[in-house]
Amino acid sequence: MQQDQLQEWVGKSEHRIERIAPFPANALAATLDRDDPVYETLTALPPLWHWLHFLPVFKLSDAGYDGHAALGSFLPPVPLPRRMWAGSRLHFHAPMRIGKELKKISTIKSVKTKSGRSGQLVFVTVGHQVFDGGTLGIDEEHDIVYREEPKAGAPALTPLQAPSASDFSRDINPDPVLLFRYSALTFNGHRIHYDQPFCVNSEDYAGLVVHGPLLATLLLDLLRREKPDATVKSFEFRAMSTIFDTEKFSVHGAADKDGKTFHLWARRQDGALAMNAKATIA
Repeated sequence: MQQDQLQEWVGKSEHRIERIAPFPANALAATLDRDDPVYETLTALPPLWHWLHFLPVFKLSDAGYDGHAALGSFLPPVPLPRRMWAGSRLHFHAPMRIGKELKKISTIKSVKTKSGRSGQLVFVTVGHQVFDGGTLGIDEEHDIVYREEPKAGAPALTPLQAPSASDFSRDINPDPVLLFRYSALTFNGHRIHYDQPFCVNSEDYAGLVVHGPLLATLLLDLLRREKPDATVKSFEFRAMSTIFDTEKFSVHGAADKDGKTFHLWARRQDGALAMNAKATIA
């Protein structure tokens, strides 16, 4: 499909309405090993936990070979086989509470084709807004990147190194149970997160791939553990390199001088930077 045909998807939107149930929040709290009070009606969702809601539900027969939903309904039918969540920019304006009927409006904002060291790339940016009645709670931009299969014999890209010092950190064991639970909570059928033979034999990965949104969630979870009474106002992140379930990794944070801005990052066991992020708190 040519670039001008993909541009026809720009401006396309969809609406989803959901009454927020407490189970996903309680299940994610358990998955993250948190000791939170029980999430119940009128409890505010922690930042990023809205990703457990407004999920697209599709028949198994509509899934592609990799477990993702087939493209061409809302997201454009980009003719490249690999797809990943490259990053997001979020602003949190008002709390999203359990028990409320919320509305999410998603709009394709841009479709851009580029050439990189790994071949052709297509970047799709989707805007998401979550409302409680007429009140805007969350305003988000989500970047999705599509790319070619890696060419045989192509040299591996050298990832950037993560900062060596931080103010606070936490070690994470990305075992298959953690990855399976997060896939289940987000209705994510992408086989790279739970099907080890598919990852190694079909996709040529070293192991199961840790979800980008799970990494982002772990980064903000780290900040919540360090600043439990703070209100997160904004958060942005960018995926930098892949983490597999074969090695532990760590999440880190460092405060700026203003005490309101925090640099957050995920560090692989080999020292590579896996995700880079920034959060502001009130």
